[in-house]
Amino acid sequence: MKHIRIISPSGFIDPTYIDQATSRLRAWGYKVSEGAYARERWGRFAGTDEQRASDLNAALEDPTVDFILCSRGGYGLQRIIDRIAPIGKPIIGFSDITALHQLSAYHDQFSIHGIMCKHIATLPEDSEPIVALRKALKGEPLEYRWEAHPLNQLGTAYAPIVGGNLSVLYGLQGTRYGLMDELFREQFPILLIEDICERHYHIDRMIRNLKLSGVLAHLSGLIVGKFTDCEDDQGMGCTIYETIKEAVADYDYPVLFDAPIGHVEHNLPLRLHSTIRMDVTPDGVSITGGSFVRQQPHV
Repeated sequence: MKHIRIISPSGFIDPTYIDQATSRLRAWGYKVSEGAYARERWGRFAGTDEQRASDLNAALEDPTVDFILCSRGGYGLQRIIDRIAPIGKPIIGFSDITALHQLSAYHDQFSIHGIMCKHIATLPEDSEPIVALRKALKGEPLEYRWEAHPLNQLGTAYAPIVGGNLSVLYGLQGTRYGLMDELFREQFPILLIEDICERHYHIDRMIRNLKLSGVLAHLSGLIVGKFTDCEDDQGMGCTIYETIKEAVADYDYPVLFDAPIGHVEHNLPLRLHSTIRMDVTPDGVSITGGSFVRQQPHV
């Protein structure tokens, strides 16, 4: 029986969601435990920095734990990321958990960008995010088909996928957990970006940082997920997606816009740091692959 440990490494969570997610995961056949401070609250955080780091390190160092499920995002991981033991097992989560996905990449470890306790607890059993998460936990390849978007750039990419929340990625630039170090080791990956509650010009600043630092030039493809509660600024003269499109216009790799990934209920999982095939055509988009079997990227 696979063992999932629930921890809260960022913001505090309503413990009801931990209880409900635990019940569902056990119904799926998993053993579930939780960190000593998973229900803690210290200001906006789920416990002090020391408590959150302790729970994460305990889960990483426990040989019986197979997966680490982060209860929620919020903010807090950048305060403790330099205190975390080497990551040798899959982390599950998104948003602020992007910092752990980057640390996972640094240690050459797969991770799952996907829903956390609230949505595991509340989404219908037959909803696509729940069905896909169950497949991801079993190591089965994921297959998605989405409609074409008018801003998409056509093409095919076959490469490892990295990334997550744009604000968190931006905050890690210039550190050893930033994208450039990862990109050079992963050899032209596919980058995923998404965000929530950011001003249009902040998004422009962050995507321009990725361009000026060479990140965008070292990609095989780009997946642009949901930018939830991010309003278009008329003063920018275009939409947020058009701002991102302008930043990647010089590159000929495929770009997918409005993927159902990010701060929405219909948030589909992706296995980060595993190889996927992304086909962007005039008729639509397909993403396939992403098992826990490492494959060599095509460059």
